[in-house]
Amino acid sequence: MLKLKKKPKKTVEEILTVPKGDRRTLAYVPDPDKLRNSADRRGLKSEESGAQQEGNIHDKLRMLSLRYVAEFEVMIDLARKGKPVRGRSVDVSATGILIAVDDLSQDSFRVGGKVQIRFRIPPGAMPEGFESNVKTQATVVRILVKEHDEQEQTMVAFEFVKPLTEYFQKKRWGYSVYMASSLLLFTALFVMLMRAESVIYFKYNSLLYTYSIIAAAFLLSRYLFGSLYRDVPINPVYTPGVTIIIPCFNEEQWIHRTILSCVNQDYPVHKLEVIVVDDRSTDNSPQRIQETIELIHKEAERFGTRDRVKMLLLEENGGKRVALVKGVEMAKHDLVVFVDSDSFLEPTAIRHLVQPFQDRKVGGVAGRTDVENKFTNSITKLQTVRYYIAFRIMKAAESWFDSVTCLSGPLSCYRKELVLKHSDAWLNQKFLGQPATFGDDRSMTNYILRTHRTTYQDKAICSTIVPSDMGVFLKQQMRWKRSWLRESLRACKFIWRKEPFMALFFLVGLIVPIAAPVIVVYNLIYVPLFHHVFPGTFLMGLLLMALCMSLAHLFFRKSKLWIFGIVFCLFYEFVLLWQMPVAWVTFWKSTWGTRETPQDIEARNKKEARKQKRVNRKIGLPF
Repeated sequence: MLKLKKKPKKTVEEILTVPKGDRRTLAYVPDPDKLRNSADRRGLKSEESGAQQEGNIHDKLRMLSLRYVAEFEVMIDLARKGKPVRGRSVDVSATGILIAVDDLSQDSFRVGGKVQIRFRIPPGAMPEGFESNVKTQATVVRILVKEHDEQEQTMVAFEFVKPLTEYFQKKRWGYSVYMASSLLLFTALFVMLMRAESVIYFKYNSLLYTYSIIAAAFLLSRYLFGSLYRDVPINPVYTPGVTIIIPCFNEEQWIHRTILSCVNQDYPVHKLEVIVVDDRSTDNSPQRIQETIELIHKEAERFGTRDRVKMLLLEENGGKRVALVKGVEMAKHDLVVFVDSDSFLEPTAIRHLVQPFQDRKVGGVAGRTDVENKFTNSITKLQTVRYYIAFRIMKAAESWFDSVTCLSGPLSCYRKELVLKHSDAWLNQKFLGQPATFGDDRSMTNYILRTHRTTYQDKAICSTIVPSDMGVFLKQQMRWKRSWLRESLRACKFIWRKEPFMALFFLVGLIVPIAAPVIVVYNLIYVPLFHHVFPGTFLMGLLLMALCMSLAHLFFRKSKLWIFGIVFCLFYEFVLLWQMPVAWVTFWKSTWGTRETPQDIEARNKKEARKQKRVNRKIGLPF
C-alpha cells in the first residue's frame, strides 16, 4: 500500500513586542551595594524614586522609558518649508524615538531644534493600545553615527514634546473610555430590560426563560463585582521569602526569557529564590537552562545568584505535578510561586503577588496573565480579549468573595506548607480510575480552597505564549473543559461552606455552561423548525453579551483589539460550545493532546493498534 506523505504544517511566525536589550542582565533587581541608581539612569526625577516604596516606579518605567525595537517608516517635517525627510525607526518608547535617516545634509537638524514627525505604530511594535497613527512635535536630543543593518548610518534621537501616553489620552484613549463606559451602561440596561420582558413568556416555557434570566443576571453580576475589585495595596515593609518554581518540558524556545524574567524582579535579593525543574525534556531545554543560569551567575554574581538560582534535572519524566512538588521540596522559603515555562513576569509581579498573604487565612493568590503573542493572527487576537476578561473581570469578581476557583498555571502563589500537605493526594489524584494528568492548577486550588481563602492580584502581571494554530488551540480548549468539569464536580463537595453568594454564583456558573448547548439547540434549531419563529431575541441577547465583553476590554485596555471580543463570543457559541457535550462523556480522559505525555503515547499506541486490526480484517490476516 502506497502511503502519501503528509504535507508539513506551515510554521507560524509569532509577532512579539521586543524590548530593547539592557546592558545589565538584572536591571530591576534592587542593588544591595548601591552601585547604581535605576531611576536616575532612566531619566526619572530623583524625587520620584520614593515611589518605589509604593511599587509605582516600574509601572512608570515600563510606560515612559522602556524602549522597543521596531522598524517602521517615519516622516519628519522640518520647520522650514520643503520636502519632508524620510527615515525608519530603530527603537521607540512613549517618550522618544531613534530614527535612521538617509541623505542627511549638514544643516537638516540641530540639537535642541523642534520638528514635526509623523508615523504609524504597527501592531506588536509597542504594548497593546499604542497601535495607531501619530503626528506630534519632537525635539532633537542628539545626532550620532551608528551601525545598523551591518552598515553605518546617521541616526537622530528625538524626544516627544508630549509623551505618547498623554498624546493618546487626548487623541484616542479618552474617547475610548467615554464611549466604552456609556455603551457598557446602555448594554447592561438593555439586557436587563430584555430579561424583564422574558417574564411575559413564562407560560410558554418557564424552564427556558428561567435559565435565560439566571444566565443574564449571573454574567452581569460578574461585570459588576469585577468593576468593584481593587488590588491589595503594596506594604513596603512586607517582603516575605519567595521561591519561584518553573517546571519545564520541551520549552527551549522560551525558557531563557522565562528564567530571566523571574530572576529580574524588583524584590529583595536575599528573599527571592528561583528553581527550574526540567522534566526530562527531549529537546535542548536542559542545555538552554544551564546556559541561562551560567549567564546570570557570570554577569550578576554580586546578587548572590549562585545560592538562589538553581536547576533540577529529574531522573525520569514524571509530569508537571511531579516537577512542581520536587521544586517545592527544595524550596527554602515559605511562599512558592508556580510559573509556566512559556510565561514572562513583569518586574513588579512578585512584589504585588505576595501582598494578600498578610492575611493568614489566604492560602493562594493568582496573578494576571496577558497574551504575549497577541498580534500573531486572528486566533491569538481572540484569546487576547478572552484572557483579559477572564482575569480582570471573572477572577476579580471571584476575588471579591476571596474564593478564586482557579489559581492559573502561568502565575500563582501558595503557602508552601499547604502544597506539601496536599502533595500526595495531588500527585496520586484519579478520577473514575484514570490518573489526573492535567488541570493541575484547578486541582491544587480545590485543595487550598477547602480550608483557606484564594484571591487575585491584577497588578501581578505576566504574559504567556498562547496557541496560534487552530488545531492546537481546539485541543487545549477541550483539555481545559474536561479539567473544568472534573474539578467543578469536586468543588461541589465543599463550596457550599463558603460565602453564600459565592456558593450560589459557583453553582450557577456550573449549570449555565453545561446547559448552554441544549439552550442553543432549542433556540436556533427547534424553535425555527417547529414554531416557525426567527430567534431574533436570542441572537440579540447573544450580541449584547458579546458587546459587554468587548466594551469592557476597550474600557480597560483602550485597544483596537476590542472588536475580537464579539468575534470570540460568536466563535464560542458556534464552535467551542460544542466541545462541552464531548467533555460530558470524556471528562475522565487523561491525555493532553498537545504534548507527548505517557498517557498520550499510550492512547496513540492503542489507536494505531485498532487501526491495524481493521486493516488486517480487510485483507484477511490474523489479528
